[in-house]
Amino acid sequence: MEMSHSSSNGCCLFLVVLLILSTLSQTSSQANNVLKTSTFLSPKFELQPGSVENKIYYNIDFPKGHIAVKRFDAEVVDEAGNSVPLHETYMHHWLVARYYIRKGVENPKYHSPDLGFHQSDFIMVKNSGLCGNGLVQYFGLGSETRKTDTHIPDPYGIEVGNVEEVPEGYEEGWLLNVHAIDTRGAVDKLGCTECRCGLYNVTVDEHGKAIERDYIGGLRCCADGTRCRVKKGFESGKKRGLYLKYNVTYVEWDDSSSIVPVKIYIFDVTDTWGKMDGTTKVPSKGHNCKIEYDVPICPSNVDKENCIHTQSAVSSLPTGGDVIYAVSHQHTGGVGSVLYGEDGRTLCSSHPMFCCLH
Repeated sequence: MEMSHSSSNGCCLFLVVLLILSTLSQTSSQANNVLKTSTFLSPKFELQPGSVENKIYYNIDFPKGHIAVKRFDAEVVDEAGNSVPLHETYMHHWLVARYYIRKGVENPKYHSPDLGFHQSDFIMVKNSGLCGNGLVQYFGLGSETRKTDTHIPDPYGIEVGNVEEVPEGYEEGWLLNVHAIDTRGAVDKLGCTECRCGLYNVTVDEHGKAIERDYIGGLRCCADGTRCRVKKGFESGKKRGLYLKYNVTYVEWDDSSSIVPVKIYIFDVTDTWGKMDGTTKVPSKGHNCKIEYDVPICPSNVDKENCIHTQSAVSSLPTGGDVIYAVSHQHTGGVGSVLYGEDGRTLCSSHPMFCCLH
């Protein structure tokens, strides 16, 4: 996997979500599965110019029963249901994760991004890998949400809601993390969306740990409740209510269904598991997905317009299979990403659009 972007001083995240067909014995014929779409709203969150939302909401609305998810689309809307443009509310990321909760245990309303699921009352139902606890979600994107096709082609689907898989005494639930930044009136919109620490006036992160001087920007500086610097006149800007509107398209699962289940894998271009040096791959002991990193500053002897930094990583799947769908998540400055097969073939490429800010 490889990602390229223009040189910048801010942090950058790059993830690849793969759906892998690992069960080859099932029929590939397509029955008359009826597509259904349910539309939901997240709990309301309020933002004023410069402010940040980054909560985790438990027990969100989700289609019930044994189903196969075919697509998952989302966007930020206001209280009137209107789409909110990116140049007003930047969607840093959103993610939806699956969990089991012990019956009789009350779901909390929301929680900080430290999931804390070490308690026996909660069991995270993680995707199939490869980053362990850091990236456990089933669905999620960022500022590219509105223009990204999430459709999973027939006859494939993401199987959820199978009661036979739920441990005795538990029930299935879903959580949502929304990380949104209100950039109205920001003194530096790009700096705010890159979470540059100097613009947020923070010295400790949300866990009370001191932020190191060489930590230029990243998630630790734009935690829930922080605020990016705004221009004069915006300091007391009015709050507005917002929602993440999400559409789940699915089909019912039954014994006669021809749906072929797929597994979800998430790759991180910052993963240090494998080193790529020409054709040489030197795997380390385990995956170390850093999730974010600082893009190096362009050398002084290189024209900034032509300064492209490329980051690569190597990963190995535990089983074979076919790649059914892949999508990448990049932040501002990303100019493209490519997923290669073991033989060097291009499996998937992504080239973001920078145009309309909505």
